[in-house]
Amino acid sequence: MDYYFELAKKARLNAHDPYSNFLVGCCLVTKDGKTYTGCNIANEGIQSVCSERVAFLKAISEGERYFKEIYIVGGPKYVEPTEECVPCGYCRQFMSEFVNKDFKIHTINKDYTMADLLPNNFDL
Repeated sequence: MDYYFELAKKARLNAHDPYSNFLVGCCLVTKDGKTYTGCNIANEGIQSVCSERVAFLKAISEGERYFKEIYIVGGPKYVEPTEECVPCGYCRQFMSEFVNKDFKIHTINKDYTMADLLPNNFDL
């Protein structure tokens, strides 16, 4: 588990958010143990992308479809991430397209499942 948090912390260093200076990194783990990292990428418009979606998009674009868990860290720039950092509503709904309700979401202080964070996701 610490290994995956370290990968998330390393990914966080690549984040681009000069507006809030709140940098987020994550490590997505597939069911067969492959890892994909992501960081938040902000811009002046509304097209900013969260770290979770970056990691999922990287994995999906490489053919991955089966995911086990994700590790997320975030906090102010130049500060060791110790804050609770959970996916935003948009990311929760996005991820729910590709994971089961028991998908694990690990943060620095607490673990969740997708069902905990999005009990009533939109589902066709």
